[in-house]
Amino acid sequence: MNTHQTRVAIVYHSGYGHTARQAQAVARGAGSVEGVESLLISVDEIDQHWDTLEEVDGIIFGAPTYMGSASAQFKGFMDATSRNVFAKGGKWANKVAAGFTNSASRSGDKLATLQQISIFAAQHGMHWVNLGLPPGHNNSKSTEDSLNRHGFFLGAAAQSNADESADVVPPLADLRTAEHLGARVAEVAQQLAVGRRALATLKLAA
Repeated sequence: MNTHQTRVAIVYHSGYGHTARQAQAVARGAGSVEGVESLLISVDEIDQHWDTLEEVDGIIFGAPTYMGSASAQFKGFMDATSRNVFAKGGKWANKVAAGFTNSASRSGDKLATLQQISIFAAQHGMHWVNLGLPPGHNNSKSTEDSLNRHGFFLGAAAQSNADESADVVPPLADLRTAEHLGARVAEVAQQLAVGRRALATLKLAA
């Protein structure tokens, strides 16, 4: 592996498989950027990955929205960082961060989950990257196939019908939106990593 390769982790919880598909799409997007390695990590296995998360350049967090909040399992991961990361002196400070979420309803109060995740990232001193897309389906000429069809700005949102399996939903437009987020975060993480190395070289030469 290139010693200067940028690494982006996608840390997520999925209750029924829908958010897992969204996480996989985020990982594909991040990994599509040349020179970037994406790592997909479920919170169910987080205890095996604390050291890895200290080394990556960026972390994209994802959880389903249940009852207006991130799932209990993802919240458990968030709480666990207080002792495994925060109490150890800000091990995630200055890493890039972003978020995504999925719910059965169009809105489902997903914004509350994205805000929750962004505040969590801020508590760790991370740099938040937004979705960077205009609203995709907000006029009579747009369609459900548009990127960011739900019109979120803070992160990537997906909608999965409650009576359909993860083999069917989220729809392709939502998965493509997730891929966009992954690629955007990977590019920002890479730019910051290259910039840090350049600055370090300048300081050595001074």
